[in-house]
Order: sequence, then structure tokens, then C-alpha cells
Amino acid sequence: MKYKLERPVNAAIGAGRYQCSVTWRNGSFTADEPVSQGGQDSGPDPYTLLLSSLASCTLITLRMYIDRKGWEIPEIRVDTNLYSEIKEGSTITVIDRDLYFSQPVPDDQRLRLQEIARACPISKILENQVTVRTFMQREQEQAKRILYENEEIAVVWRPELCQHATRCWRELPQVFRPKEKKWVDVNGAPAGRISEQVLRCPSGALAVEKK
Repeated sequence: MKYKLERPVNAAIGAGRYQCSVTWRNGSFTADEPVSQGGQDSGPDPYTLLLSSLASCTLITLRMYIDRKGWEIPEIRVDTNLYSEIKEGSTITVIDRDLYFSQPVPDDQRLRLQEIARACPISKILENQVTVRTFMQREQEQAKRILYENEEIAVVWRPELCQHATRCWRELPQVFRPKEKKWVDVNGAPAGRISEQVLRCPSGALAVEKK
């Protein structure tokens, strides 16, 4: 397993309604709800952000393809919107994506670009199986502690807190080996790399103690 982003997108909210500070690798922005939903409309709402992801991915994918083909298409625009309805007890969501060109484009190129738009990475994510996993750190002072250590590093595992996110052994399998009894090999990687991986544990089941 390898995450798409080197750093996760981080968001936080305080007591204000409903401004969220969203931090990405190169800056931050505010997400909010419209006034009709009790917010202040100081930033894009979650639906807008979702549709913006699809729109921008579509345009970037099309531009890459057009440039590779050497076609003369100076500008492309896209409108995105969605609606949901209940069918047979299930919520069905439909996203519409409309493509526009600033000048005439031959029909064969239009049809090809429509196919390419459907194949953009965000489209593939939205149209295939998606699972949202939610993890949360817990604190239990009396939780059982198992220590794995060498002269440089000590890794603490509290099995009662483990939520099986699998990040540890998928991202650093030479250290974390769940099929073995002594499943943490602190000699399998440099201490710094192990510490970095332990910090990614979302449940707090893994921790590093300074030597």
C-alpha cells in the first residue's frame, strides 16, 4: 500500500460555524457551509470541493492529452453538478459533467475527448468501489504494553488500542511483520525511519520511547 499523497490533507474546525481550515502540501484554505446551512459562505462547501476535484482532474487530463496529440484547442471549460435520489431504498447519486470548447472542434476529436474525460483518475475513483475508513486515537492508561527495543529505539505496542489500519506493515514490512510472533523487528530499518512510521499510526497503538 502506498498513499497517493506524501502528506495527508489536514483539516481542523473550532467553535465557529462552520469554517474549516484545510491544509495541503503547499498552503491552506477555508471550507465553509452556505448561509442557508448556517455557515458564513467564506469558502467552498464540501459538495463544491468534491465537484471541483472532478472538474480540475478532468481538465488537467484533457490538457495533457491535447498537448500530446498536438491539437489546437486553446481552452476547455467544464461544469459539474450532482443530485441524489432514493431508488428501492438505496441512495443513488448522479454527477453530471458538461464539457465546453471556446472554438469549433472536429467531431472525432470531441468524441475522443469525451472518452478521455471518463478515464480521468478522479472519475475512476468515483465510479469504482470506494471505502472510507475512520480511525481515532484512544488513550488507556492501563492498556497492556509490549516493548520492542535495541540500543537506538524502543517501540511500544498496545494491542488493545490497535484498530488494524495496516499502515505499519504495508508501508514498512521489513520492520512490522504481523504473521510472526515477535512482529516488530526494530533492527529491520534505521531508527529514524521506524519513528517516522510509528507516528503514522492513527490509533495510538504504536509509540516510540526515547532511549
